Amino acid sequence: MSLRTLFHSLLVLAIGLAPTASTLAADAQPRGVLWSLKGKTNTVYLLGSVHFLRPSEQLPDTVDAAYRDAEQLLMEIDMDDLDPLQTQQLTLELGMLPEGETLESQLGAAAYAKVSDYARSIGVEPMLLNRFKPWLAALTLVQVQLVKLGLDPNAGIEQRFVARATQDKKEIRGLETLREQLAMMANLPAAQQREFLLYSVEDTERATREIDELIAAWRIGDIAQLSKLMAEGFEEYPDLYRPLTIERNRRWIASIEDLLDDRDDYLVIVGALHLVGHDSVVELLEKRGHKVTRH
Repeated sequence: MSLRTLFHSLLVLAIGLAPTASTLAADAQPRGVLWSLKGKTNTVYLLGSVHFLRPSEQLPDTVDAAYRDAEQLLMEIDMDDLDPLQTQQLTLELGMLPEGETLESQLGAAAYAKVSDYARSIGVEPMLLNRFKPWLAALTLVQVQLVKLGLDPNAGIEQRFVARATQDKKEIRGLETLREQLAMMANLPAAQQREFLLYSVEDTERATREIDELIAAWRIGDIAQLSKLMAEGFEEYPDLYRPLTIERNRRWIASIEDLLDDRDDYLVIVGALHLVGHDSVVELLEKRGHKVTRH
């Protein structure tokens, strides 16, 4: 697994954006990544999300049924209460370089030239990135690249259910704040941020192919393949995977267990990599004695 593919994988299935798989066999039926566990008087569903999809992507019937059954939704962040202006201000607060520093000074002339050339090739003016910290520059370029593949940010799993829940007057809550989520990227070591940015502009053809394969695994519910990805990523980049996936999984367990004392049914939607592999939310719940059923 290249670092670039790892970065895309985390954005796809843990903290960010995702393309639709174009490599899925025509006769493969979507199954989804969905579990449930029972409280004394309710059911809590756990849905593995992909954050960006094409509008034509159809969700499995089991996912739709879980939504209909749930009275409340729990997501990584409380998305229906996000204020666009506050979101922009927070992103710039955590993502802008200090006065007097530039992305070019962070990267050096040769590396900055490579980033600039790639940015122009996808329609981004390099000067717009020059005050960004490397993590935000990388995230911006990945977002633009994926949108150019025909992806719609409003077609992702969370956005679809935010729209439905708003119409159906179902409450949405968050497991963490937007500041906490963005700070995970902002707090990455400077060297790792620079490496991410440089990898994000290289070998885009290979990365697109690998991400297609990854999303194909998600779409048909290939847990073995997703778990393999998780294991490879943690083995090669433990200092990255631990804070972005495993440590968050552990923080979320108490909040999920608290739902089991309620009478309402819940649909918990988190990035799919949080639900597979070692120390996943599913495994941690099972270790605490809960019976978690795959759908």
